[in-house]
Amino acid sequence: MDRYLPSIIVGALFVLAIAGMYLGWRARARRDSGHTALPAMPEKTGAVRYEASGLYVATTLLEQPLERVALHGLGFRSRASVRVYREGIALELTGQEPVFLSRERILSVQRATWTIDKAVEAGGLVVISWRLGDRDVDTYVRFDGDTEAFLAATDELEGIA
Repeated sequence: MDRYLPSIIVGALFVLAIAGMYLGWRARARRDSGHTALPAMPEKTGAVRYEASGLYVATTLLEQPLERVALHGLGFRSRASVRVYREGIALELTGQEPVFLSRERILSVQRATWTIDKAVEAGGLVVISWRLGDRDVDTYVRFDGDTEAFLAATDELEGIA
């Protein structure tokens, strides 16, 4: 019996940790369920100014890079395709409907070094700050190539504050 007691204790702690993570994620999803639906792609957009692929890392509350948003597929990492149009930025995550960030929603586009579960070389991530309903959020993307062309294309968006 003395040999099994430590195993039982460790197993119970493991089950409690998994249950805590599950309940925490459910609470976060419930918190975020009050947001409006994600902005969909408009029927008409202009020409693509820039297109790149990369890794969608996370969407967090504005300037709170440890508070992930668990809303409509934004809660998990994914491969992504990002397109810049005159009207805004389209974010297409694998297996999800495209999200369109109109230039009126975009607050800023800049470089970042880390977020909730990703740390890279200085300026290796791009953070798009935008308005989601009544809250402001940051979306982090790591592009496969250089980010300079993307940043240059977003500088031309008229709505960025």
